[in-house]
Amino acid sequence: MLSKYASKAAESKGRLKPEEKCDVRTDFQRDRDRIVHSKSFRRLMHKTQVFLAPEGDHFRTRLTHTIEVSQIARTISRGLALNEDLTEAIAMGHDLGHTPFGHSGEMILNEIYSKGFRHNVQSLRVVDVIESNGRKRGMNLTMEVRDGILNHTGPVMPFTPEGQVVKTSDRIAYINHDIDDALRSGVIKTDDLPEESIRILGDSHKKRIDTLVKDMIETSDGSSIIRLSDEKLKAMNDLRAFMFKKVYHNKEVKLAEDLNRVENIIRKLFDYYMKHSDKLPADLLDMRDIYSTEDLVKDYIASMTDRYALNMYRELFVSADWK
Repeated sequence: MLSKYASKAAESKGRLKPEEKCDVRTDFQRDRDRIVHSKSFRRLMHKTQVFLAPEGDHFRTRLTHTIEVSQIARTISRGLALNEDLTEAIAMGHDLGHTPFGHSGEMILNEIYSKGFRHNVQSLRVVDVIESNGRKRGMNLTMEVRDGILNHTGPVMPFTPEGQVVKTSDRIAYINHDIDDALRSGVIKTDDLPEESIRILGDSHKKRIDTLVKDMIETSDGSSIIRLSDEKLKAMNDLRAFMFKKVYHNKEVKLAEDLNRVENIIRKLFDYYMKHSDKLPADLLDMRDIYSTEDLVKDYIASMTDRYALNMYRELFVSADWK
């Protein structure tokens, strides 16, 4: 039984290209399955979340972040009797367009690419254009999933309540798991965390997520607008501001040497493929009549995992004597 505000698969706005219905799965289930079985999804396991090349097995990657977002979002959706299949599909696809080396890579690619780069826009491009199975290009997802992916960040609110759930769940997940990783790495200590936020949300990773999830369910119950209470939202935003100051922009986390290395790798790879576009993968070369060389080079760089970008850089620019 779904809430009257839930998005019904039978009432979907449809796909870019009409398809025959599946006898077993709803359209939103099929979207989730297409994302989870894609190459782009598998590559997330080797993409940085926050810490560049962390020395430890338990730091988050872009894939583990995606899974945590999905679990938080599904819990909220179930509590509000929303469509869990749609929620999960959006959550699983929201970060497919992320660059190698986390937000540092995104920032550099945004400077290089003349049209500017935003990972949410690239995520939509991945599911619409880049991902292919040899027979057809793009996943041809429903409008509801596409909208949720595009607007999971930024000023525009998704038009489905499930998309709104994912938008806030993304923030709940990354703030709290990044605190966990920062504590593990020694960049911050528990006593450094804002006292008022900890008092309101809880003094552990588990308690904070539990508080925010329950608050979002209670605040949004019986409404088409999904949100946190003002008190909990402020506490979470204060934690986010703390993380930007102490972790995301902390030189111990992102050493100038590492950032320079990331910038050098991405800039050199971008310049190389702009001059040698014939070296791009065949599936991208097939689109030369539709998109500019710069667009396709951007797509290729953004699709790389951290280790693949490093390997390509070494192969192209590091002398054999120095490898």
